[in-house]
Amino acid sequence: MDKIKQNPLVKKVGFNRVVLCGVLILMYIFFSILVPAITGSGFAGMSHIMGALNYAYFLGFLSLGVTFVIATGGIDFSIGPVMFCCGLISGYCLITYNMPLPLCLLISILIGTLFGLWNGYLVAYWTVPPFIVSMASMNMAKGIASVFTKTQSVSWPRSTDANGWFRNLVKAGGIPTGLLCFLGAAVICAIILNNTKFGRYIICLGSNKEAVRLSGVDTKKWEMCAYLMCGILVGIATIFFVGTYTTVQPGYGDTYNNEAIAGCVMGGTSMAGGLASISGTVIGVLIISLLQEGILALKLTKDIQLIITGIIVIVAVYADVMARRRKN
Repeated sequence: MDKIKQNPLVKKVGFNRVVLCGVLILMYIFFSILVPAITGSGFAGMSHIMGALNYAYFLGFLSLGVTFVIATGGIDFSIGPVMFCCGLISGYCLITYNMPLPLCLLISILIGTLFGLWNGYLVAYWTVPPFIVSMASMNMAKGIASVFTKTQSVSWPRSTDANGWFRNLVKAGGIPTGLLCFLGAAVICAIILNNTKFGRYIICLGSNKEAVRLSGVDTKKWEMCAYLMCGILVGIATIFFVGTYTTVQPGYGDTYNNEAIAGCVMGGTSMAGGLASISGTVIGVLIISLLQEGILALKLTKDIQLIITGIIVIVAVYADVMARRRKN
């Protein structure tokens, strides 16, 4: 094991990322063998690959956003319900009030941004614990969406409809354009996190917030900006969610919190803060998405995926704790 870790290529890429890539490949091989053996249908075809990718796009944007929050040592359990709130309100404006589609997509991003600003302000300036803030925002998002839409579900235009052009963001002529958008956003997030003052400050906040404050840095501003960044990415995630699926229902979205956080933590972002990896988050999201598609292909219930996702979170957090203990 030590020889593998000392390999120049492994050291450059990162041992954790190499392991995650190996897990992703092994999972694909596992499902490619298991699914035909149990159901009699194939798994290695493009239909299942595209199914996994479609799930990865919106989940990926959620994970990218929460990576910035967790890097500060915080948490946000409201991202899933906020995404549904954005989709319900903007979709209702499109269907009921006949607002232009570009404006409705912009409304999605604006709502996500406002929730991010709200969460960040409460955490940074009112010093309310992030767990409490995110739980409160989760309930607020569900309530606001239900009141605005009168507890009705909203159906976004299909690809064959007049306003269906926005679905080209996810898939255009068989090309997974959503993958290009997701990877492009990941590159931008990686640059922000690793090569800007904003990224360095939020990592330092997670490492030792008091030391950063004593050095003269406005910690409240940068902590709020992390939540604001998360809110913007949640709003963008909404566009890819409604671009993949047609109907958005009130009261849902909780499941995506756990999956987004699981992909983030699995990718090497420490729940204690101070350590984050955008590339690791991308691989973690692909693993979660492939797992979801494999479970569906095996005709198992969603509950099985929830159990496995919970186990993944526990294992990932435990590995992070043990790594920190060895380092100390």
